Amino acid sequence: MTHSRSEPGGVTAPRGFRAAGVACGLKANGALDLALVVGDAACACAGLFTTNRVRAAPVLYDQQVLARNRDSIRAVVANSGCANACTGEAGLADAQAMAEAAAQAIGCRADQVLVLSTGVIGKRLDVGKVRAGLAQAAPRLSRDGGADAAHAIMTTDTRPKECAVRDARYAIGGMCKGAGMIHPNMATMLAVITTDTAISPGLLDRALRAAVDRSFNRISVDGDTSTNDTVLALANGLSGHTVREGTDFEAFTDALTQTAIELATQIVRDGEGATKFVAIAVSGARNEADAAQVGKAIANSPLVKTALYGGDANWGRVLAAAGYSGVEIDPGSMALWFGDVQLVANGAPTACDESDAARAIAGRNVLIRLDLGLGHAGATIWTCDLSHEYVTINGQYRT
Repeated sequence: MTHSRSEPGGVTAPRGFRAAGVACGLKANGALDLALVVGDAACACAGLFTTNRVRAAPVLYDQQVLARNRDSIRAVVANSGCANACTGEAGLADAQAMAEAAAQAIGCRADQVLVLSTGVIGKRLDVGKVRAGLAQAAPRLSRDGGADAAHAIMTTDTRPKECAVRDARYAIGGMCKGAGMIHPNMATMLAVITTDTAISPGLLDRALRAAVDRSFNRISVDGDTSTNDTVLALANGLSGHTVREGTDFEAFTDALTQTAIELATQIVRDGEGATKFVAIAVSGARNEADAAQVGKAIANSPLVKTALYGGDANWGRVLAAAGYSGVEIDPGSMALWFGDVQLVANGAPTACDESDAARAIAGRNVLIRLDLGLGHAGATIWTCDLSHEYVTINGQYRT
């Protein structure tokens, strides 16, 4: 088994992928708002989507395309500034028109293009601006265009989110956007992940599900699941290497998971109004699913998140959240640490100094460790604090 390593780069780090990002006028401020990612060869593709029952037109469109074609995708076109969600049949027509325009711009079939949108819900997509933008983007496609593409999909993000992972045989690269409305279930935000290995659509789907379950599905900013959440993985095979069942597949899944975790944690670090990046490590669970469920309950507690923002080491809120998580626990078996300071042992408070507990959560990076004392399984969930600025951002989102 080879060992993968992280390196600079994004969706164009693997061989045979080009990208571009342009401003087509969907954002009033003139910022980049249209991204195009193209594979030089037909790609195997897997996609995971929001479980919100109110699904945006691009989600519905991509699901229809992938139901028919998972082995010859050529491109992904993504816009910010308009979610194309809650737009009815007209929105579906706009999503298809977006794909058709991209196909014409790069010279492929419309069913070889997937579409992504992000922005305000309930607003009709200006397809004319998208067409004009694609006419600009296609000639600019390059290996250097990944950074512009990552900028073009940003909404309330304060910075682009990219990463790349490489081993001796192939590379994996990715970009994503997300800062708020983050509480995924089988997908999150918008993400495009590329690789130059060859892999069947079925194996790629299995690997993506495993990677997403341990990354994008283990982050939360505010407990809201978007209408547009999508993560796509494309494999063009241009490295000459093929991933097959067995040890090779396990190594690829590990590398894909590493990529997804790096992208997912970048989202949390850029959470709307966030001042702290919080890792919640739950151990001593009967199984991994229980550990993740307890961790998510803690991560989504407004009381925990606001206490962390205020620097209040109010550990009782953590135990309370674990108690209502829905997992069967034994309060008398729990142990809790903030950083290296143990606050609870066997379900009761320790004699730790309050100032030490406050110090443990004072920095930008916070670690909360909860041992349930019931088994040997664990999981880590990543979240952020909840600040006054979050309220300001979302109170003024459309103004």
